[in-house]
Order: sequence, then C-alpha cells, then structure tokens
Amino acid sequence: MNDKDYFAHETAIIDEGSSIGQGTRIWHFTHIMSGCRIGENCNLGQNVVVSPDVTLGNNVKVQNNVSIYTGVICEDDVFLGPSMVFTNVTNPRSGVNRRGLYEKTLVKRGATIGANATVVCGVTLGEYCFIGAGAVVTRDVPAYALVVGNPARQVGWMSEYGHRLRFDGDGIATCPESSQRYQLAEGRVQKLPS
Repeated sequence: MNDKDYFAHETAIIDEGSSIGQGTRIWHFTHIMSGCRIGENCNLGQNVVVSPDVTLGNNVKVQNNVSIYTGVICEDDVFLGPSMVFTNVTNPRSGVNRRGLYEKTLVKRGATIGANATVVCGVTLGEYCFIGAGAVVTRDVPAYALVVGNPARQVGWMSEYGHRLRFDGDGIATCPESSQRYQLAEGRVQKLPS
C-alpha cells in the first residue's frame, strides 16, 4: 500500500479526479481516467482501461485487457473475465461524433462475465448472473441466469457460488458448495432464506 491506501504498480497511470478505495490493487499498464469511482478491495489486472465517470463497487475483479467505458456501472462483487468487452454507443461511426450519447450498462451485484464476452451497451445484467466465455450479450439478463452463445441465450441458472442449479419438481435447487437453496417460480430465481 502507499499513502493513498491502495496499491498501484509503477507503470499504472491514475488521472487526477479519480476516487480509489482502500485495499484496491492496480497492476501493470492500467489507466484510470478522471471521474472514476473505484471501490474498496478491487483488483484491476494488467492493461485495463477505466474510462471517465465509470463506477466500480467494492470487491470487483477485473482481469487483464479489459476496457470499461463511460456509461458502465458495476456493483459490488462483479467479475470481469480476461479480454471481455463493453461497448457504450449502439451505432458508432468514425465520422460521426456521438460523445455524450453514451448508453448506460448496469452490471448488478455478484455478476460474472466470462473471458472474451461482449456486452452491448444499454443492458442490465442481473444479480449473480453468469455470462459464458465468448458470449455476445444484446439484451437484459435476469438474476442468476446462465447465458451463452452469439447472440447470448439463457441455458440455465447459477448459484451465488457459481454452480449450475438443477431444480426439482417443486422448483427447488440446492447449491452443491454452499447448500444455499433457491426457488424457481414464474421464470425467475430467488435465494431462499437460510
């Protein structure tokens, strides 16, 4: 740690006007731009770019080669896999200036985005959803949903510990690691109280 209560590798560039929480670690060749709000205990890998006004909650893990563009908000405990991609303009053209027309993308608490996935702007990724490696997300993803493919399609449900949920005839599933129980009803999953 340094006098700012976070670690930044000597090759990292951190612009004035950004806010970085205690215990966060920022690695080689990463650029944090002005106006960013990065929470506590985050880990930003090598060659990451965090554009102006991005918000990352606490305990967000950003793997190598990820660019997080203006308009993206990640809540606590989000995982961004290696080389995954966000967009922030629906119809970009080099000759047309659309600066200031950035669309919001919300990644809710506990979501995982796999390696090389692409998230097209303007969507919401629900709590604890799981985006498979290489998926191309073009629409909202429900909480706990597992989506794969191009375009991404839902193929199942995941627990908060990242295990595929298998529901019985009563719509109940148990995570094999945590023993937490989940209920599937009317196309939505919720965790049951302990």
